[in-house]
Amino acid sequence: MMNAIEITQPGAPEVLQLCERPRPVPGTGEVLVRVHAAGVNRPDVVQRQGRYPAPPGASDLPGLEIAGEIVDGDLAGTDFRIGDMVCALVPGGGYAEYCCAPARQCLPIPHGLTAVQAASLPETFFTVWSNVFDRGRLVPGESLLVQGGSSGIGVTAIQLARALGHRVFATAGTEEKCRACEALGAERAINYKAEDFGEIAKSLTGGKGVDVILDMVGGAYVAREISTLADDGRLLIIALLGGAEANVDLGQILRRRLTITGSTLRARPVSFKADIATRLRKHVWPLLESGRIQPVIFREFALADAASAHELMESSTHIGKIVLRVA
Repeated sequence: MMNAIEITQPGAPEVLQLCERPRPVPGTGEVLVRVHAAGVNRPDVVQRQGRYPAPPGASDLPGLEIAGEIVDGDLAGTDFRIGDMVCALVPGGGYAEYCCAPARQCLPIPHGLTAVQAASLPETFFTVWSNVFDRGRLVPGESLLVQGGSSGIGVTAIQLARALGHRVFATAGTEEKCRACEALGAERAINYKAEDFGEIAKSLTGGKGVDVILDMVGGAYVAREISTLADDGRLLIIALLGGAEANVDLGQILRRRLTITGSTLRARPVSFKADIATRLRKHVWPLLESGRIQPVIFREFALADAASAHELMESSTHIGKIVLRVA
């Protein structure tokens, strides 16, 4: 048996309760990880609320990213061994002392990082790489605007794009958050409560607009983002915090050859996520190990305090990642 956090029923943070569950058994292509730490992400909150069910075959326990020690499983086709410390993207089950992870979605903990720091990496780095660089095709010489720059996704996108040589702009809701985004590499952080992000982004690019926008808001933001894009620009929608409906000027999309795309990662096959893991290990892990990119941990909680971690997540007062200490 093991300790875990389960969602007793859809609802507020207090529905997250400590429980005992059977230790999971890894299947073909999976490893069993003794979890040292687990990241907390916005999708965990939406799942707890009953609006983001786990995909078929995944654990009903929340938690999409972990770090810890491989203690059992099928290591065929990998360079891992029993006892290795890894971090992993998982389809669920991370809020627990043990979690099964697809072996091909595991990555070694970057040299110099702790398990707590490593647990903050997979969900955001897989998401940002898949969207900004694979779907969004951000190439040298192009610029990126990150909505919600102080979020876990935001701090990752800012640092990664800046480290790869791109101009980066961001939005945030307070002056403190804006300064934090700039400290991480944003050329200019825009307080969306007091400033027009579209006007400022266009002025900073000489009227051209930005090449790629990473959007976690949706809703009414979409029309404004279309006007903010450069010709041939790409709008990447990865969450709908501002709503699922938008009125857009289709004429602009036609005339200026714009692309609007969206994606979710959780239900994609292991082969898809394994390909992302390979590119992260090649292109991004050296940046983490050199210190050019650093994990941004706002606060740690014990596993039993998962409800408090969710309260903090929903308050949106954090800058960076929230992590549960498990082992």
